[in-house]
Amino acid sequence: MHRNRPLGKPLTAIGLMSGTSMDGIDAALIETDGEDVVTRLGAISLAYDDEFRGKLGRALQDASTITRRDQRPGCLGDVEGELTRQHAEAVDRLLADAGQAAGDIDLIAFHGQTVLHRPSDQLTVQIGDAQQLAALTGINVVHDLRVADVAAGGQGAPLAPAYHRAIATQLGGGPIAVLNIGGVANVTFVAGDGSLLAFDTGPGNALLDDWVYARVGEPYDPAGRYALAGTVDQAVLAALMSDDYFMAPPPKSLDRNHFPAGQLAGHPVEDGAATLVAFTVRSIAQAECHAVEMPARWVVCGGGRHNQAIMAGLRDQLAGDVVTAEAAGFDGDDVEAEAWAYLGVRSVLGMPITYPGTTGVSAGMTGGRLVKASAAT
Repeated sequence: MHRNRPLGKPLTAIGLMSGTSMDGIDAALIETDGEDVVTRLGAISLAYDDEFRGKLGRALQDASTITRRDQRPGCLGDVEGELTRQHAEAVDRLLADAGQAAGDIDLIAFHGQTVLHRPSDQLTVQIGDAQQLAALTGINVVHDLRVADVAAGGQGAPLAPAYHRAIATQLGGGPIAVLNIGGVANVTFVAGDGSLLAFDTGPGNALLDDWVYARVGEPYDPAGRYALAGTVDQAVLAALMSDDYFMAPPPKSLDRNHFPAGQLAGHPVEDGAATLVAFTVRSIAQAECHAVEMPARWVVCGGGRHNQAIMAGLRDQLAGDVVTAEAAGFDGDDVEAEAWAYLGVRSVLGMPITYPGTTGVSAGMTGGRLVKASAAT
């Protein structure tokens, strides 16, 4: 039984984020009113093991044939069940670490694993069984936060900008850019008046992670070691940057596997890593031209901030100060999961979670579906 709260009081929510990367699960616990009040109560990360990461890779391949959101071809059904159980375990561990009980939590905001994102076909698919998660945890679950936006003609991504604006408010306001480098990189430009422009800039870590894993068996390039030792193939970089995506105006969003990296076949691991880092950096720098106000500061979140080659490239190519989330007073590993919890609260309160400047939807709109724990058992 969940505690009753007076109308307008903050809600306590868990955000579960696995997103487009295949690293693992980020879980964060916050209390928020869905606006400017955000109290951070704890966070954890659980890494997927190599066996499950391999299953996810096969699931992504099987998902390429999906034409409806409810389809689970190939191994997707089995992977979805295992993924949901691992998310329930993350909730249990987070609550134990935070000294909280399930009855203290108003809701879980469940992202799931993105296996297909094709907004041009009004199709976005995140696997993860919300009803199963609610039954396993005994907590109400909000899920499918992207679906209503895509159905209304929006990109369905990025969704974190509403939370990025709350971060900007805590930092004294805009103009500021909040950059998340996950599997795909996305940016939120927060103007001085609080207006938002957000979009996927291009590749984040996904291409680099896949490249390194395929060649040396490591899940990512630790601290950018391989990239820093390599040489950029300028011809391949130019070919990658010639993709039509970069000519399209924002808002816009990407599938994890949009960019082929076949041009790098035969390259040493170091040169391939250097070229893919340069691709990520160049695409982010190009995104800066869309900002209405040039950001005085870039706050970098997500796993990409640990890559020294990426951070050095951003500091070299961006006009504003480039700082990690930690330097700005936040934990960059937790921001996306916190954002999902924040969006879950806004969803149950009927508040907008997407806007014309973030997804291209015609007007600010809410979204998400609620599964009550009492109905899931």
